[in-house]
Order: sequence, then C-alpha cells, then structure tokens
Amino acid sequence: ARPESSASGRIFKFGAFEFHVQARELRKHGLRIKVAGQPISVLAMLLESPGEVVTREDLQARLWPTGTYVDFEHSVNAAVKRLRQALGDSADSPRFIETLARNGYRFIAPLSERIDDLAEPAGQKQAEEPQSAAQVKKGAKWLRFLAFPRVMAGILLLIVVIAGLIIGLHERRPTHTGSGPIQSLAVLSLANLSGDPDEEYFVEGMADSLRQHLEVISALRVVSRTSSMYYRGSSKPLPEIARQLNADAVIEGSVLRSGNRVRINVELIQTASDTHIWGGSYDRDLKDIFALQAEVAQKIADEIRATLTPPDRARLARRRTPDPDAYFAYSKGRFFWNKRTEVNLKRAIGYFQQAIEKDPNYALAYDGLADCWLPLGWYAYMAPSETFPYAKVAVTKALALDDSLAETHTSLAFVTLYYDRDWASAEREFRRAIELNPNYANGHHWYAEFLSLEGRHQEAIAESERARELDPLSNIINTWVGSRYFFARQYDKAIEQYRNALEMDPGFVPVHLVLGHALEQKHMYREAITELERAVSLSGGSPIYMASLAHAYGVAGRRGQARTLFDELWKLSKQRFVSSYDLALASLGIGETDRTFALLARAVEERSPRVAFLGVDPRFDALRSDARFKQLMIRIGRPS
Repeated sequence: ARPESSASGRIFKFGAFEFHVQARELRKHGLRIKVAGQPISVLAMLLESPGEVVTREDLQARLWPTGTYVDFEHSVNAAVKRLRQALGDSADSPRFIETLARNGYRFIAPLSERIDDLAEPAGQKQAEEPQSAAQVKKGAKWLRFLAFPRVMAGILLLIVVIAGLIIGLHERRPTHTGSGPIQSLAVLSLANLSGDPDEEYFVEGMADSLRQHLEVISALRVVSRTSSMYYRGSSKPLPEIARQLNADAVIEGSVLRSGNRVRINVELIQTASDTHIWGGSYDRDLKDIFALQAEVAQKIADEIRATLTPPDRARLARRRTPDPDAYFAYSKGRFFWNKRTEVNLKRAIGYFQQAIEKDPNYALAYDGLADCWLPLGWYAYMAPSETFPYAKVAVTKALALDDSLAETHTSLAFVTLYYDRDWASAEREFRRAIELNPNYANGHHWYAEFLSLEGRHQEAIAESERARELDPLSNIINTWVGSRYFFARQYDKAIEQYRNALEMDPGFVPVHLVLGHALEQKHMYREAITELERAVSLSGGSPIYMASLAHAYGVAGRRGQARTLFDELWKLSKQRFVSSYDLALASLGIGETDRTFALLARAVEERSPRVAFLGVDPRFDALRSDARFKQLMIRIGRPS
C-alpha cells in the first residue's frame, strides 16, 4: 500500500509525461500542459489503478455528486476525448487509455511512481526527552486549558477572514479561470445522442437557436453557423479549432429528443487554457426548450461578464417561442437552404411552408421563405418576376409579425435594392439589421456589396472584413472579400483573396468565376479562361458561367468560340429562363455593341438584380461614354 502521509508528493511518470498529484498538473518534458477539470480527474482515477478497468459507474460516482443530473454519456466521453487530445493519444490505436466497450477505460502504458520527500530531514532530533504516559496526559490537559482562549480567538479571526474573502470574491471574483477575458465564442455542433439521422435537423436547429440568442449580445462576437459547422465531427483539439475560428471560448454539448421531452447538455470551455468554465444539463418539455435557450444564453453572458445593454436585454426577451413541430420543419428548411443549389432551395421552400402551416405567426419561417426566393432570382434559376415578388410578400409578413429580427431587415434590404431599386431605403434596412444584431455575418456581407455598388470601396472592404471575422470559414464570404477589391480596381489584392478562398474549397464554383474576372482584367487571358472553363464545368453549364466565359473568349481574341457560346445561350433561352443580362455580357465579348445595349435594356425591364453592377463592373467600361449607358443608369436609380 502507498503511504498516505506522502500522497501529496506522489508523481506518476509514463512516457514523456508526469502527473503531479497534489498540484493536479500534467507535464510533458517538464512543461505544463493546459488541461484541467474533468479530464484531469479522469486521468487521476486511471493512474490510481493502472492496468485495471475503471468503470463508467466508478467515474460517475467520483466525478458527479449523488443526485445531480448530468448527461453522463456525453460528459465522460467529452472528458476522455479532451484527455486523449492532451496526451496525443488515439481511441483507435491507444498508447495510454484503452476503451472497453460498454464498460469503461483502462490505463495500459508502463507506469512508474516516485514520492517527493516532504518530511523533515533525516536525523533531526526532538528537543524533549521521552515522558511518561501520566506526564503526557497531564501536560496535554494543561495545554488544552491554556490554548482554549487562543483557539477560540483564532477561530473567530479565521471566520472573519473567510467571511471577508467570501464577500470580496462575490464582488470581485473572476467568472472564469482562463487566460484573459472572453470576447468571442463559437457554438460548435451539438452531439445527436438519439442515433437517428433524421434528428440531425433538430439538433442543428438547437445549436442555431442558441447561437441566435447569443448573437444579440452586442459586446460579444459570435462565430456564425457556417464556420462553426465546419468542424462537425472533427477530431481536432479544441484550442486549434478556436484558433482557426479566432474564438476565446467554445460551447459544446449534446441533444437527446424522445417524444416531447428534450435533454440538453451544454458546456462552456475557455480554449486557451482548456478550462471548463460552466456546464448545465436540462431535461425539459419540448415546448419549454426555447425559453431555456434564452436562459442559457443569459447564464453564459453572466459567466463571461459580457455587458448586456438595455437593447440586448429587450431583444433576448422578445425571442418568441414557436410551435415545436413548426420549429422542426424550419430547421429542415435551413438545412437545405444552406446548400444553395436550385433543387435544395426549392426543397427548403416546402419545409418553410410546412412550418408556417404549423405556426402561422412564425416570423423566421416567413423570412426563410424569402431567403429561398431571393437566390433563385439572383442566380437566374428563375425569372426575377417569378421570385422577388414572393420574397417581398414573405418578408413583409415576417416584419409585421416581428420587426426586431436582423435576418428579416437584411432580406428586405436585398429586395429593396435589387428589385425595387430604392437605394436609400435599402441602406436604411441594412444599417437597421446590423444595429439589431451586430453578429449577423450575412447582414455585413450584403451591406458590403451595397457599399461596393455605391462606389464606397474602403467602407465596403471594412464591412466585408467584419463579415469574415464573424464567419471566417464561409466560402462565399471569403470569396466576396476579394470582390470588394475587384470593384475597387485593386486586381492584385482581389486575386490574392480569391486564391485564398480557392485553397479552402477548390470545388466552390463562384470563386473560379470571379477569379477569372480578375485575371481577365490583368490581361492574363489564358489563366482567366482556364478558371472560367472550370466554373462552367463545375456548374453543369449554368448560363451565368457560360456568359462570363463567352465574354473572356471574345476579349482574348477567340471570337469564334465566343459566338458559339452566345448561340448556345440564345438557343437555351428559348427553352428556359436565361437572363438578358447574361446574354448582353456574352454579346459584349463579341463586340456587338448595339445588341448589347438592347439586351441590357431588356434586362432592366426583367428587373435583373445584376444590372446594379453596371456602375462598377470594369467589363462595361468601354460603354460608359455612350448616352445609352447613362440612360440605363438613370433607369436603375444610379444617375451618378
């Protein structure tokens, strides 16, 4: 048996690691590794019984108080996962911690132990001579008598000191023990504990809803959904994920739905120190889950001492609780909307309509409908006259139900700019959206586009960078940062940004398109055509991409290929909708100026959203001195 008197000096050594029991520190080659909380407690238990199975019941009894509810499966799995990350271990090929399915864990590495000698130096003698038992008893009684007043005084003094410390801690205590304040966080994907793939929509929706509640806190930067979801199922260590997301802390957890009951486990972790700041487990009725998320958001804000302004508190209080079935349908709609393809956008419309049927007062579901109709018109999957009016009806209804949603004001700004061509009203709506939710990346993203169209390029670049800060791994946002430089005629910077975006996802079609545009302006025609041909191939022959390729062929002197592509587009326009704007761009490449102006005039009548770019797109520079071009600019509300 190990001597209890020396327990505080015990040090376990395995491989390059040492675990100091008293300090609860894990060191590698003498350097401390930042891991604490439950992972350290799990390691301590495993090292106490090397080679033996530590059951899940043992862990539960030691790490969680009796009667306390936790989502045990998730919590212990998360603790072991973080411990393995600290050790550089693998569940599949373990060097230190072996998992025994449905049973527990076992420490399997060779282990040695040493005891730091904390006793007095050997040979030190007591000054007193041995006493008889009677003398000892009598002396002890006399000492107790003499010591009593001192003991009482000491106890009273200790109580005063402790009371003072408690009061001081209550007033000044740091809400977390990590390194530095928490000013930004990411809500990572929640684990789906049901095992049912169909529940993924609901689980993703839970994470989205919690993220939306946190986004209204103006003092906190909250990483957007796209970037947070990028790490779904990732085995990367939390500090690395946080570094890539530029987040001071992350929220992770799990969701288990059974009928109308939902069990949610949430943990707040400061990633620089891998410190568990706060955690909570809840078992609620489904109809109460949204009020719970507001409560959790408030708790997190309290823990990190984020300042809630009166408008922040008002927005949190206004978050309406939808019908659970409506929310489930809404979650599915957002899932497919994020894919942005024509088929999935139309599929998402069906789910948003289901949500509205379940809950006719669900503002976000109407906004979801609008967000589907807008890209269907923008990317010319359908005629603008068939999409934008539906989007406007949906967004107007959403505003009538709740005018405090940044998402809805952003959608209205989009319609107002590209369909109504009311530039001043569009800017008011963009600014209102950002005021309501400074963390809404899409609001900053679309407002940056507006600023580019206005020719306010430095503002546009700054706004686009803010969108990227909020959503650092979004393909579209990273790509469109480059477009802010493109429209400012800073082509080298644009190309640099586009290439960075291309590294993130070589299969992302729009980045090949706009990179081709920038290379074309640098007269790097061979490289430009390569990118545009790639875009046409990846898009399956979308007219938008074919038109840009035809224009590049034309300006590069390959007029025959340009005309062939124009003829294909013209023939295709007899079978399906093809924007007159795209036909005009292809015609411009061939050099047919009169037909280009006629097609642009028709594009204005079609209310093509992309005619808004006429004022800043360098491909139209050769037309600017023509009186017909000035008339077009007047018709779209941009006479200057």
